[in-house]
Amino acid sequence: MDLTTMAPSEVRGLIRKGEITGPTAGMCAGYAQANLAVLPKELAYDFLLFCQRNPKSCPLLEVSDAGSRELHAIAQGADLATDIPKYRVYKNGVMVEERTDASRLWRDDFVSFLIGCSFSFEAELLEAGITVRHIEENRNVPMFRTNIDCVPAGIFSGKMVVSMRPLPHDEVVRAALITGGMPRVHGAPVHIGSPEAIGIKDINHPDFGDSVTIRDGEVPVFWPCGVTPQSVIMNVKPKIAITHSPGHMFLTDVKNVQLKY
Repeated sequence: MDLTTMAPSEVRGLIRKGEITGPTAGMCAGYAQANLAVLPKELAYDFLLFCQRNPKSCPLLEVSDAGSRELHAIAQGADLATDIPKYRVYKNGVMVEERTDASRLWRDDFVSFLIGCSFSFEAELLEAGITVRHIEENRNVPMFRTNIDCVPAGIFSGKMVVSMRPLPHDEVVRAALITGGMPRVHGAPVHIGSPEAIGIKDINHPDFGDSVTIRDGEVPVFWPCGVTPQSVIMNVKPKIAITHSPGHMFLTDVKNVQLKY
């Protein structure tokens, strides 16, 4: 079964059945993937404003109706409570569990935010012959909390989370140009080189995801990451929130080419 060539609706069906529970990097080549953040309606306006003020970290693809598990634009027939391989559940700012099905937790006041994911631009990098190390090593992308401030909105504030991909020096500029043309899935890198400059103490111990090999002659390149909302939500400590587990994304029916300039 080649998950790279399958249609997103087919893979979502397998996820709904519990047949896929791992990271989605490399699946459904050419189609956009999305981060998920689910909050009670009373917090939704502030979070929407936070996303609008921080479009690099939180590029919105769609917002659901209150209580709805369905979407209108990016994935027809999808179920937001079952079609992600792994969810995280937060209560009062603390992650209390990970689960493969969020149906039993769903409430009539939940609003879901689907946020662009850097996995989407990886297909463009691969097509251009640029290395994507975590796919090469069959690992989850490494993600790090930084010292970069997000723009506050209402009750939401915090630091940016970034994803890292090591690249040979001669591939960095091309990678920046390719991803810069896809602002709805995080766009260009926010930092190249020294991890310490953005508050990362140990490049081999990511806060989320897995470590990957950085070879001689390669430089770490950092992109804004859709895990940023999870970090910010933990600061706010809502009574309940649901997100995707890092690297376990929602597969949309939107082609990556539709998200370019």
